[in-house]
Amino acid sequence: MEATDALDEIAFLLERNLASPYKTKAFRGALSAIEAFTADEIEAGVDDGSLKRRKGIGSTTWTVIEQAVAGEVPDYLADLRERIGGPVTKAGTKLRAKLKGDLHSHSYWSDGTTDLATMARTAERIGHDYLVASDHSPSLRIANGLSTERLEQQLDELATLNEGFDDFRMLSGIEVDILETGDLDQSAEMLDRLDVVVASVHSKLRTPSREMTTRMLAGIRHPRTNVLGHCTGRLVQGSRGTRPQSTFDAKAVFAACAENDVAVEINSRPERQDPPDDLLALALDAGCLFSIDSDAHAPGQLGLLDLGAARAEALGIPADRIITTWPVDKLLEWCR
Repeated sequence: MEATDALDEIAFLLERNLASPYKTKAFRGALSAIEAFTADEIEAGVDDGSLKRRKGIGSTTWTVIEQAVAGEVPDYLADLRERIGGPVTKAGTKLRAKLKGDLHSHSYWSDGTTDLATMARTAERIGHDYLVASDHSPSLRIANGLSTERLEQQLDELATLNEGFDDFRMLSGIEVDILETGDLDQSAEMLDRLDVVVASVHSKLRTPSREMTTRMLAGIRHPRTNVLGHCTGRLVQGSRGTRPQSTFDAKAVFAACAENDVAVEINSRPERQDPPDDLLALALDAGCLFSIDSDAHAPGQLGLLDLGAARAEALGIPADRIITTWPVDKLLEWCR
């Protein structure tokens, strides 16, 4: 196999398995170090040993490259394929096959681990028709949220990036904070320029139910909100520990989503599993649409959609009520 493919697949599997970013960075770094070379140039660099001395290539990644050039599946990759290869879960595969894209992902522009191009290439490789760049908004400083100026720069990069694709599209977007006032954390002018707006609460998650409900309803009723992101903010496992879900009037919130044509996100991250099953059932009964999203912060995490699809299928959510099963033109028309 190609050395670049081997490094990319290793990074993807590690990221999808939520391995330490420091571990995945080594393989992404080695990939960046050689991806501009032809296969013949990589082989020559292995033969004379010059590639081994190239910045970004360590002992483990060198072994992967060397074994791939020799025509072998590298041992490191073979082990990963055996342990964590294949779909994340075998449940939900019928619905998973119907998903055409992902509306929630992060890149270097905020708190993701790679650039937009790498996210786009990975999304295309795993069969997506589209991926939304939805980096954070300004108030989330800990996540390097985008100012208006930086968001404008990102839009320029997305336009250039899309020139290199035929059937795949990177869509412009944002995960915008619903502020304590209920306002969205970006200018109306910029929000109007975006394809997709995911609105989420990230701060003061233990606000009393009445105030949290008022805050969420204001965000949902904003004319540019398309998706309500990880609505309870809970954490059920993972390196960040656990966090209880926010309290709010779920019937009122989901009724507003249905009334204002705002999809409820089914966040696929295993540490979130948000909303919980009882609230998903409530949203289904309220007539809501849904968006199964990965909330990926690394390319391999785009594969977490398997988990969201399994949850949605288990709860009997019809595919036609999941906007990420829609073709891109229908999605964009609905978003407007």
